[in-house]
Amino acid sequence: MTAQRAAGRASAGASDGRWRRLAAAGAVTVLLAAATGAGERLPADGNGGEPRRYLDQALDLMEQHSVLRDRTDWPRLRAEARRLARQAATPADTYTAISRILEALGDRHSFFWTPEQAAARTGDAQADPPRSRRLAGGAGYLALPAVGGPDRTAQDYVRRGREAVARTDGDGTGCGWIVDLRQNSGGNMWPMMAVVAPILGDGPVGAFVDADGVRTPWAVSQAAPLLGDRKLPWGPGTPVAAGPVAVLTDGRTASAAEAVLVAFRGRPDTRTFGTPTYGVPTANETYRLSDGALLGLTGARDADRTGRLYDSPIPPDRTVPTSPVDIDTPDDRTLHAAEEWITARCAG
Repeated sequence: MTAQRAAGRASAGASDGRWRRLAAAGAVTVLLAAATGAGERLPADGNGGEPRRYLDQALDLMEQHSVLRDRTDWPRLRAEARRLARQAATPADTYTAISRILEALGDRHSFFWTPEQAAARTGDAQADPPRSRRLAGGAGYLALPAVGGPDRTAQDYVRRGREAVARTDGDGTGCGWIVDLRQNSGGNMWPMMAVVAPILGDGPVGAFVDADGVRTPWAVSQAAPLLGDRKLPWGPGTPVAAGPVAVLTDGRTASAAEAVLVAFRGRPDTRTFGTPTYGVPTANETYRLSDGALLGLTGARDADRTGRLYDSPIPPDRTVPTSPVDIDTPDDRTLHAAEEWITARCAG
């Protein structure tokens, strides 16, 4: 969905380092510049010159880093890419071929942005803050919207989200939480994790798993998320009262939001409600090509705390559909079902 993931949405690799960089920024960026410099035109030659090299660089990245690299017929895809780009006179003439090959990979999460699209989508961005309140039955309700953009956007999201959760928790006399991930199309999972970490509770909560099976774990310590053994830049959170948790999802719950859902999978006394997620619980690495275009490659799958891997839509424990226009209104059937379950758990 979005470029960040860990910018989801962006992240990972055979070494822990690439995923670690994701913690500090929304996306991992690798500069692919020719020896003559990104701004200079390479001399043409009989094999296509600059566009051929540009295309090969993109294909090399796909073959090296795609989570599906071992299931892909690379000679066939390379031949198809060169066929599509056979008339290319500039790198821009290869864009269609690159996009078609990304689609052919079939992971549903990789993407290609032209320099113009990259400039428009990686600039300054605002995010709606998380919303939280105490419901009539005593459960806390937390709605997590998507978040991306620069570090200051993430910082504001975390600050306001943590304040809302702490305010709702109050003196800790309530019982249970409902975490609403509906309509959350992703972005950067880590600000979201920083907000929900007190509700998740301390301990292992999941991992990225790359094509080689290398795991980069996610955990919570001092009510704050960890990526591997690295703390994220927002500091410790404020613990909240433990209790049952209901997580709400729908068909627009995607990418980074699916990672948050996966972090709750396997948590004791936790149940999911709604409809299946969009189906890209995977992490992207983002590479900047020599002309400023961005190539986002799915480099890892999400795994929950039990080790189960995810790469497709995640169904809820209980299917309760609600129209988007009814979300968080008196007609929100999904929210009502979750609140009833939590009320029963707390009464028991």
